Amino acid sequence: METTNVKYNLGTIIVLIMLILGSVIMIAPFLWMFLTAFKSLPETVAIPMQWLPRALFIEDGSFSLNNSFDNFREVLTRLNFTRYYINTIFVTVTITAVQVVFCSMAAYGFARIQFPGRNIIFIGLLSMLMIPQQMTLIPSFLLLSSLGWINTFYALTIPHFFSAFGTFFLRQFFLTLPRELEEAAIIDGASHFRIYAQICLPLCTAALAALSIFTMLWAWNDLLWPLIMANREALRLLSVGIATLLGQFSTRNNWLMAASVLATFPMIVVFIMFQKQFVKGIAITGIKG
Repeated sequence: METTNVKYNLGTIIVLIMLILGSVIMIAPFLWMFLTAFKSLPETVAIPMQWLPRALFIEDGSFSLNNSFDNFREVLTRLNFTRYYINTIFVTVTITAVQVVFCSMAAYGFARIQFPGRNIIFIGLLSMLMIPQQMTLIPSFLLLSSLGWINTFYALTIPHFFSAFGTFFLRQFFLTLPRELEEAAIIDGASHFRIYAQICLPLCTAALAALSIFTMLWAWNDLLWPLIMANREALRLLSVGIATLLGQFSTRNNWLMAASVLATFPMIVVFIMFQKQFVKGIAITGIKG
């Protein structure tokens, strides 16, 4: 028994060490981004790499915030961050809300309704996951251009109202719901839409929260699509606005990191607030395929 406990404890220690190392590897770039946001330009290119910015300390080595926010003030002066934030929030919230509704309805249909060709259509839907966005970018641009949607919010939102991944993700959860609930509702005369809205949706809040976070993170961070579909200043999103700080021959890394901190902070707050629902949704949807 003692030998077993020693092996178990050793295995636990090894796993914890691996998790700590993995956490450090994942957190280090974000820590560097945050600290670089307070550095001067020479500090960002110093060799060897300088982690702590001098702006946070005074001559005696004590901590100070004097002149620490110069990079943030410079970014807010050079970029119309208020407009970028409003545009990004509008696009992100719109895409997330509509996509969750559409994907949940499609997922319910694929999981709970028997209709001819269901499996064939679902396989075709899954095949969309294998096609890179870059391959459909030109046809999408030509289609939206023919509709007159280029440089409008229509182009930034409507093409993303449906997601093959979101449909597959929620379908896996709907498959775990007991058939008895649906059969009892049908006996009581409930329609499929009523079963979907009043029975299934309340039972899959964790999966809906997880998909909402996935969609929100993707919409908030997307760069390629808004860069191609909207080039007007009034329609710029945060990702595109930050990309304008990249120079052809040189880049002010301290300004770039300050802008990245401002853009990343809201998503970090959202994830911290809903991390339990996110983890629960991932765990539950993996129970049944």
